[in-house]
Parts: sequence; structure tokens; C-alpha cells
Amino acid sequence: MPRMKRRRVVMKAFRSILLLALVIPLVERPSYSAQSTITEVEGYACMGYDKSKKQTEEEALTNAKRMAVEYASTYIKTETRVKDFQLEKDLIDAYANATVKIIQELQRSWYREASSGDCFKVKIKAEVVPDEKAMARISKGTEMTDDPSAPLHVQVWTDKKEYRQAEKIRVYLKGNKPFYARILHKNTQGGLMQLLPNPYREDNYFQGGVVYEFPSGKDKFDLEVIPPFGEEGIVVYAGTNPLGEIDLKAVGTVYEVKTKQPDIGIKTRAVKISPKEGGKDSGASEFFEGSVKIMTK
Repeated sequence: MPRMKRRRVVMKAFRSILLLALVIPLVERPSYSAQSTITEVEGYACMGYDKSKKQTEEEALTNAKRMAVEYASTYIKTETRVKDFQLEKDLIDAYANATVKIIQELQRSWYREASSGDCFKVKIKAEVVPDEKAMARISKGTEMTDDPSAPLHVQVWTDKKEYRQAEKIRVYLKGNKPFYARILHKNTQGGLMQLLPNPYREDNYFQGGVVYEFPSGKDKFDLEVIPPFGEEGIVVYAGTNPLGEIDLKAVGTVYEVKTKQPDIGIKTRAVKISPKEGGKDSGASEFFEGSVKIMTK
């Protein structure tokens, strides 16, 4: 692998994939985190006599966004059964003041109704992001990080804050419930390598309440510190449903990320939404993004 890729690939397995939660080393906690809910919804609007086609399409999109917030709020209320009443109330309030980001427009079409005339329908995959300040306050408690009935929360950390040349970086991961994850390494020059899944370890599903260490198991690389030195980072994307695909190129035992950096988060959020039992509801996926910074010298 070229020197600029920052990591020497070593063709050997590391250590056991699974650590019990009893054995947690000195850690560097996440420097950033974000929780959200991703769902698919439809919005409708009819022209009548007072709206143009453009206005009707905009109204349908606004309707879809409102439906996304309502669905996410209902989902959080029914799926999270935290014991703390105030925490539950704070979560619902955070989602009541959520913002909506459109990940993907899945369908758009005009149709005609006998009573309403020309109407427009749009279907979107949307990310509902709860009020960030409210979530930051909520996340300070231990309930959110350990309670499996709370929204998905994934902790990512390393064994040290700073590393010197030739030292090996150990990364740890723990979620409050089962989740899928994509783990990236960002070097000092901004380049990204996908550490998991990788060519030798395609499985990216983790159990909740368990501390995982990597590289480990089927991984055939070490995270060994080599020049150039400076600030680096580990980025984790996680969801309760399988994550969307990004463009990758196999480089030895890991993947080089070919997707442009601004698009990585968007493509990853194109999660596979599984219909709920009965098939009447599109369901939703809880989503989490976290990162930790490290210094090498």
C-alpha cells in the first residue's frame, strides 16, 4: 500500500473480536455524535384553482416532510420504552422540534382526482434529526448510552489520545442495541480508508451491550502509526438497518473510499428500510454518526 495511505497492512489476524464489557481500557470518548431516524414517507397536494404546478409540488414535499416528523415522533414514542419518564418526555420534545433532510426522492408523479382535479404525489427517504441541543443534554446521562430501549447510541473510542511512530492503534465500539456499522479511518491529509467491512470481513453486524475491539478476528491489517503525523480520526456510521452503499476500491486488506467526502454521509444514510410486520408500514431505521480524533507524532 502506498506510504500516503498511512497504514502498513500486515497479513495477520490481530486479537479476539469480542471483549466483555468488564474489560474496558483507558479511553478517548467520542468528540462528535449525532442521532436521527430515517424513514420513507409520501406527500400529496392538489392544484385546485389557486395553485400552480410548482406550488403544488412544493406543498406535497412540505406535506411529506411533516409526515416524516410525525412518523419519527410516533416511532420514538412506541419503540423507546425508557424507564425514566422525564427522559422519555425529553426525547419526544426533541423530535417534535426536529428538522428534516431529504436523502433521496424515490417517486414523483401527477394524477387526477374526480373531486380535486390535478394532484401531485412525492415519496421520499428522509432523515429526521431531533433538536441537537436537546439531544446533547439528554446524552449526558448514562441512560441513553446503555439502555437498549433508548434510541440507537454507539460509543467509539481508542486506547490512547496520542500515538508515536510504530505504535498500534486499538479502536473500540459499543452500542446500546444491535446495529450495523461502517468504520472509516481519516488520515492527516484527509484521505479515507474503510476499515470495516473490508475484503476479508464483510460482516458488519454487532450485538448491543458488547465491547468490540478492532482490528481483530478476520481482519488482516494492523493500524500502525507511520509518517506523516498529525491529527487523524476514526468515523463510525451505524444504523438499526443495513447501511447504504458507497464507492470503494480494494487496496490490500482494506478499502479506499472513492465516494466524494460530502456524499459519504448521504449515501450511507440511504439505508435499507424494512417493512414492518403486515407490510402496511414502511418502517424506520435509527441512525447514529460518531467520530473520535487522535494525534500521531
